[in-house]
Amino acid sequence: MPGLRRDRLLTLLLLGALLSADLYFHLWPQVQRQLRPRVRPRGCPCTGRASSPAPDSAAAASDPGTIVHNFSRAELRTELAGGSRSGSGSKLQALFAHPLYNVPEEPPLVGAEDSLLASQEALRYYRRKVARWNRRQKMYREQMNLTSLEPPLQLRLEASWVQFHLGINRRGLYSRSSPVVSKLLQDMRHFPTISADYSQDEKALLGACDCTQIVKPSGVHLKLVLRFSDFGKAMFKPMRQQRDEETPVDFFYFIDFQRHNAEIAAFHLDRILDFRRVPPTAGRIVNVTKEILEVTKNEILQSVFFVSPASNVCFFAKCPYMCKTEYAVCGNPHLLEGSLSAFLPSLNLAPRLSVPNPWIRSYTLAGKEEWEVNPLYCDTVKQIYPYNNSQRLLNVIDMAIFDFLIGNMDRHHYEMFTKFGDDGFLIHLDNARGFGRHSHDEISILSPLSQCCIYPPLCCKGL
Repeated sequence: MPGLRRDRLLTLLLLGALLSADLYFHLWPQVQRQLRPRVRPRGCPCTGRASSPAPDSAAAASDPGTIVHNFSRAELRTELAGGSRSGSGSKLQALFAHPLYNVPEEPPLVGAEDSLLASQEALRYYRRKVARWNRRQKMYREQMNLTSLEPPLQLRLEASWVQFHLGINRRGLYSRSSPVVSKLLQDMRHFPTISADYSQDEKALLGACDCTQIVKPSGVHLKLVLRFSDFGKAMFKPMRQQRDEETPVDFFYFIDFQRHNAEIAAFHLDRILDFRRVPPTAGRIVNVTKEILEVTKNEILQSVFFVSPASNVCFFAKCPYMCKTEYAVCGNPHLLEGSLSAFLPSLNLAPRLSVPNPWIRSYTLAGKEEWEVNPLYCDTVKQIYPYNNSQRLLNVIDMAIFDFLIGNMDRHHYEMFTKFGDDGFLIHLDNARGFGRHSHDEISILSPLSQCCIYPPLCCKGL
């Protein structure tokens, strides 16, 4: 026991020292630049970091007229005009307006290798997808003897989801001052749905999912893909528990509910930290009858809808062995709150790697992984490609710090775009098991940081 207390104290001291160093070397210089706006700021040695001003932009950074926030000026004006009831803007907007978030705009990326998608190729692909959708809709109406006065869908180049896809670059999923994000969030909240279906991974699970083995059903079996009238898509995760309800202490992380509001909060925290690695996520109250049941053509999805004894419309996960209605989510009577996460570009356009996390946890009731019993585990990781000679290990530590802040213990894999190579950023997908216990900090999530003893911002400064 004394040894455990000493190790815990050393860990806390290490984290305190790292935080103090980051405040001194990272945040304080930014405050000084704001206090002395005419002084030419020094460039950061780490040119790959998103917050680093380029040498040729130093003069522009010293000009207050070129300073931008994580929200663009036009975006702020729009949101403030139609924002809160008090007319003073949201707390999130006030946070981004703080001087600490006044940072120089990033220099533009001009090379084709810096953008994820080739715009012309992507637009041709999306036009083919829209044409295929229209043909299938026409065939379906003919088979069902339906008449429709609605015109065929047209691909709009100015659609927010199209601009979001075209704006992904090697720095992140969107640029720091991009106005597209707020437009995309607004569209996902308000555009009508034209189809609903299971995701591809859930379709693969149908027929192979044994509900008798589930101690408590996972929210992963209740996520749906919704398509909107502008042909954009989003992943819908319904509300499963109340906001003030914490995960019971006896629950394992892999049987916890998936929380829709955790996805929303994780996106905003990722944006505040300037990672920009979580797809834009918005909340929405969905009419499960009109916006899911009446627009889906998937007969399996249609079959899991029912009306509860309280006259609420509900649906549940489809498992072939034991499907229980007590695991369903229900509207009130038709309205159900949930999160909508914007889809990334198709794998046909932008292939992604799914890589096991070196600090993956054991998904058994009693097992332990090597990193949980070997304090020198990081020495082994550092000798393995690609963690031995690239930015990848630092990105994993970034991800661990993000997971610690949201309380996510379920990061078994991470994804990254193959185009950007070994040094590309990691995509922080699937954060719904975060924020489960706001009164508890799970220190073991920081094992990549404590075992490797390196911290990305300090490494960038050569410390």
